[in-house]
Amino acid sequence: MAKDNTRRTDHSGIKMGFVMALFSIALGALWFRTGWVQLHEGDALAEQASRQSLAAEYEYGERGRILDRNGEMLATSVEAQSVFARPHKIENLDVACDVLSRDLKLSRRDVYRKLKSRKKFVWIKRQITDREAAALTRADLKGVRLTTEHSRIYPNGHLAGQLLGFTDIDGRGREGVEHLFDKLLSPSKAEFVVQRDATGRRLYLDAHGREINVNGKDVRLTIDTHIQHAAEQALANSIAKYDARAGIVLVVDVASGDILAMASEPFFNPNTVRSSDPAQRRLRPLTDIYEPGSTMKPLLFAAAIQEGLISPDTLIDCENGRWRVANKVIRDTHPARWLPAHKVLRYSSNIGTAKIGMELGSGVYYDYLTKLGFGEKTDLGMPGEAAGILRSPGSWTSVDLAAISFGQSIGVTAVQLAKGFLCLANQGATKDLNLILVPEHMRRNASIQVFSPETAATVLKMMEEVVQEDGTGRSARIEGITMAGKTGTAQKASKKGGYGDQYLSSFVALVPAEEPELLVITMIDEPQKSPYGSMVAAPVCREVTVRTLAYHGQLSETLHADATVSAPASALSGASLEKAVPMPVAPSVKDRVPNMKGLPVRRALETLAGMGIVPVLKGQGMTVTRQEPPAGQPWPGNRTKEGTEDVFVLWLS
Repeated sequence: MAKDNTRRTDHSGIKMGFVMALFSIALGALWFRTGWVQLHEGDALAEQASRQSLAAEYEYGERGRILDRNGEMLATSVEAQSVFARPHKIENLDVACDVLSRDLKLSRRDVYRKLKSRKKFVWIKRQITDREAAALTRADLKGVRLTTEHSRIYPNGHLAGQLLGFTDIDGRGREGVEHLFDKLLSPSKAEFVVQRDATGRRLYLDAHGREINVNGKDVRLTIDTHIQHAAEQALANSIAKYDARAGIVLVVDVASGDILAMASEPFFNPNTVRSSDPAQRRLRPLTDIYEPGSTMKPLLFAAAIQEGLISPDTLIDCENGRWRVANKVIRDTHPARWLPAHKVLRYSSNIGTAKIGMELGSGVYYDYLTKLGFGEKTDLGMPGEAAGILRSPGSWTSVDLAAISFGQSIGVTAVQLAKGFLCLANQGATKDLNLILVPEHMRRNASIQVFSPETAATVLKMMEEVVQEDGTGRSARIEGITMAGKTGTAQKASKKGGYGDQYLSSFVALVPAEEPELLVITMIDEPQKSPYGSMVAAPVCREVTVRTLAYHGQLSETLHADATVSAPASALSGASLEKAVPMPVAPSVKDRVPNMKGLPVRRALETLAGMGIVPVLKGQGMTVTRQEPPAGQPWPGNRTKEGTEDVFVLWLS
């Protein structure tokens, strides 16, 4: 058979052309799609990609601190863990409810209700303990996370508690300085861009905006922690000794009008606000209105001397201790007949004082009282301050005028009384009281001349006799120190009408008597074992004055030694140990960091403050459990090599 040599047709060129045509169509389609995406859908897709890989996160600052006049911390913030959940990410609802209710000691029903919520975010429990945080970390529940917040602590416990006030769970100031300066103290927030990979892990934090200070501003008070402590301790001793209902101590620097101490008992610890009641939280020197009694008498004498009605030697008939005005009988504790005006004040004669007031007249005396600030707020700025009670003179009867002359039928607050006596101490010119050092715009210095300097000096000289051996205020005397003082024993009004059997015992001290530098006012409400200001309130004034002068180095060595001795334990019978906390004394600071483990946070902060270090506080509680740098290390320098500030961290529990 012959072989078929017929020539085969070559189609390879056609195939190559077909393949090239397909690639050209595909490439054209890709270019078209690329152009479409780039020109038409580009912005939308870029935004979607950004949402997937970039996210906005917020950094919240810390609430500003509250400091005393020397920079010691009265209120600060610490890091605390809080628990939140994203209900839509919970895998096993029953297991999550069991774990959260058990570890956080919450009602299972409440936890279940929160986890069944349609919200994307719910709080489970705010500011939990370290132990609770560790338990949840071990449980590793999907959809349940921990976050860091800042909680408020008050390192000195109840010290100036009513004045400081407190914050709620969200860090908003509710009372006291915390409320007054809430906007200034409150932190802000800054937004930062965070890039994440496909698994959601954060890759880096953009530095944009890092220069923004998101922390709240600090507030500095005129209060001195050491003097405040002395006032609170002396007040606690007296109230325990005389089984009194409440008490107040004010200490004022005469030159500046700065309030160095404002003590009020019952005490209030803002760290335990949930277990307190409104009576404890009340700032009594500003909110409580009292009939001051005989402590008002020097102000009446000043008005009468200024008007030329009396001099210190003017004789006044004190009616042997019993005198009728209209249908009321006025009595004296120490009956006498004719007394010079200076002895009327020394022996605190109600009859002699009433006669001076009736000669002065209601209209004139009312004008002096209003110039001194009675009947209106002192404008310290604190919430809840009362204006007192001072009726129009047109409504005064002769009995009213007599009673108001010796401090009854008039209602005053402790700060109003302090402002009145500050006028006498300031050569007859009024001076505003101040509670705030920073911000400076809160400070006030308005002044009017009410009495002449000669009148003020004359009254101070008469008040000096009150503290002499036969005066009613002799128990306030301090050896080697001149003092102008006045006692008060005011019968309190009864709820049933008239006056009852309870008293307000008070004492006012100006030290030294000639040119006062210090004003101390003590009020003891309803003492049970003795009503007299000379026995109950005057010793408190003495103790506070002695300790304040010792603190300023103005006492002899003998008195200085006596001033540092705490009251015996027997004087605190019936009082809580919290009321008898020792005077704040920082441990000795050497070349190396001391071991602070186990120390109260207050003492640790004082030690670090002495080295110019403000630590970062982590955890909750009032006791240091860990520190960084550890004990024995050199004190941190001001700057590290990288240029960032050294950080001193205290963990609390």
